[in-house]
Amino acid sequence: MAVSVIHNLGFPRIGRDRELKWALEDYWRGDIDRAELECRGRELRARHWRLQAEAGLDLVPVGDFSWYDQVLDVTALLGAVPARFGWQGETVDLDLYFRMARGQAPGRPPAAPLALTKWFDTNYHYLVPELEPGQRLHLADTRLLEQTAEAQALGLAVKPTLVGPLTWLWLARDVDGRGQRLALLPEVMTVYGQLLTRLAALGVRWVQLDEPALALDLPPAWREALDAAYQGLAEAAPSILLATYFGPLGENLDLVCALPVAGLHLDGVRGGGELEAAAARLPPGKVLSAGILDGRNVWRADLDAALERLRRLRDRCRGELWLAPSCSLLHVPVDLDGDARILEAVRPWLAFAVQKLAELAVLKAGLSGDGDATAVDAALEKARAALAARRASPLVHRPAVAARVAALTPADERRELDVGTRAALQRGRLDLPPFPTTTIGSFPQTAEIRRARSRWRAGELTAAQYEDFLRVEIAAAIREQEALGLDVLVHGEAERNDMVEYFGEQLEGFAFTGNGWVQSYGSRCVKPPIIVGDVARPRAMTVEWIRYAQSLTERPVKGMLTGPVTLLNWSFVRDDQPRATTALQLALAIRDEVSELEAAGVGIIQIDEAALREGLPLRRAEWSAYLAWAVRAFRIASSAVAGETQIHTHMCYSDFNDILAAVADMDADVTTIESARSDGRLLDAFREFDFPGALGPGVYDIHSPNVPEPAAILDRLRSARARIPAERLWVNPDCGLKTRRWEEVRPALAAMVAAARALRANLD
Repeated sequence: MAVSVIHNLGFPRIGRDRELKWALEDYWRGDIDRAELECRGRELRARHWRLQAEAGLDLVPVGDFSWYDQVLDVTALLGAVPARFGWQGETVDLDLYFRMARGQAPGRPPAAPLALTKWFDTNYHYLVPELEPGQRLHLADTRLLEQTAEAQALGLAVKPTLVGPLTWLWLARDVDGRGQRLALLPEVMTVYGQLLTRLAALGVRWVQLDEPALALDLPPAWREALDAAYQGLAEAAPSILLATYFGPLGENLDLVCALPVAGLHLDGVRGGGELEAAAARLPPGKVLSAGILDGRNVWRADLDAALERLRRLRDRCRGELWLAPSCSLLHVPVDLDGDARILEAVRPWLAFAVQKLAELAVLKAGLSGDGDATAVDAALEKARAALAARRASPLVHRPAVAARVAALTPADERRELDVGTRAALQRGRLDLPPFPTTTIGSFPQTAEIRRARSRWRAGELTAAQYEDFLRVEIAAAIREQEALGLDVLVHGEAERNDMVEYFGEQLEGFAFTGNGWVQSYGSRCVKPPIIVGDVARPRAMTVEWIRYAQSLTERPVKGMLTGPVTLLNWSFVRDDQPRATTALQLALAIRDEVSELEAAGVGIIQIDEAALREGLPLRRAEWSAYLAWAVRAFRIASSAVAGETQIHTHMCYSDFNDILAAVADMDADVTTIESARSDGRLLDAFREFDFPGALGPGVYDIHSPNVPEPAAILDRLRSARARIPAERLWVNPDCGLKTRRWEEVRPALAAMVAAARALRANLD
């Protein structure tokens, strides 16, 4: 059977040059009106649709574009608006949508935004739906219908796509904590049915419903509800392609193969051999969509191996075989071409979204035998040559690094003293007040800072001029913190473009892009570095900046580092060795920096592991193996210091209550966590778990522009004190302040310091 369709589960919505980011931020600042924002959105969508059609896609996804987040899109579609937003209407307009996302929208009063957390095991953040008692749902947003008609008017064959009903409900939370989400499924399905009916009226033949929750350990009741939910949808046109990704289905595979849907998409990269198993189990006539290219990493595919696998798969299929990336291409940059920063030796090894679509077209032609055979052969040969060059490159293999990893012993991952003994020594050295106040590390990256960095990179500023500028910024950050009354200071990270890229630029084994932007949430984008080979630290990375900052103040200044697991999880990682091995290489590099900071007299060193939980496998049976090497990597990075040196770590926007034992095993002296945006729910676990180190639960949400009230912060601190011993409670924001403006930061931190002082005044 020939391949009949190549398609895409989703395209990076942010734009090659972050066009969506700039449009959103212009609108939020009031620089453009709604009409201009909508116009820019239409232009960006049309550009991406045409690009995909020209790449040869038979069906172009619609609905993968979002003004903020695809889960929030379904929340708006269903009208699941929490009462605090004061919504009385029938339609969720764009400003209500932004208030749910950010807490603010032009011309609207502020409100607490929806909680933000990670989309499965990725670095993309989604907004958590809230389901309140008496929740009533209806079709409240027609943007998907409008965008479908928009694409059809351009003459495109479309496939509307949205998060599936089961996954949306699974990701939601019950505000009253009674666990009644599943009871809402019939009402959710009614609205989905209405939407599909209206899409059918537009002439849509296929709709993609994304159900990545099926790769999780679902309770029996949720598995049983799945079949009944899709029975009703399957009776209505258009045909449904149910898409799963991010991992194997396991015990859910038979269930999914039997669902009354017209097609099934499986992740052929992370799903093990389930593509082959599904080909044998799907009833005759059903579509099997093979996610054959890695939608989450940037490496060129082994097209020969992919073709060999697809030929075997084709022979087993009893219905149509479609080809696609493993998941949405939201997780990779838009286009490799024109990016001048990428090393020429590395460029042939890579494939971004546009290049992955070209690989799909080659696979279709090679499998079907249609098209230009000479062109197919040339593409296959080019891929072979790139893979061979990568395997042989000296950029990849450094024997000295491998030898150092092999020489690690258990002693390298243990501190000499226990956490209680260390705490006493650190109190004597640091002499901090009760409930010490600090920040997570970064301060606002102002337009002046970004402009100076750009001028330095362009050669318009010398290295000496740029360093002089940075010293002025660091001194200003120290003065601001002293004026605010913070107890433990930071240097503000003015020299850092990103908490991962900055370190990658100073380590061997990394490569970089100039325009490899990936959406993290809303308008926030990151530019992940690429780990191409063995990692080593040739020289100190932060010591001089921290030494300089400490020279400006009598108060302690934290050394600020990104931890090995976060460096790993927030980079595009090499796929030719186990991730655990790369993590250990990174840990040794950070260990060297920690040792040098301590030798320079730095008494507090923070090693951020914001992405520790993000790398947790989706299946619980695989957790222990991951946590073992992830915790080991952190301990290797942090254990070379004396007991008097205080090690901090930070974790943000990940529900880690169920891995508290592993977090405790990291053996940090102080752990700061996100707490405010989740309204303190993450702290509940500390009622029963005796966490050994000190804790700093975030007391205000830095991802919203809303400035917190001192009374609200004090309430959070009192709630935290009820769960955490007073001598182990720190006071800090949820996360770094890089994305905020000083006009927001100053009053927020002043409120935080005032609340900490009020708590001290009432210390029993």
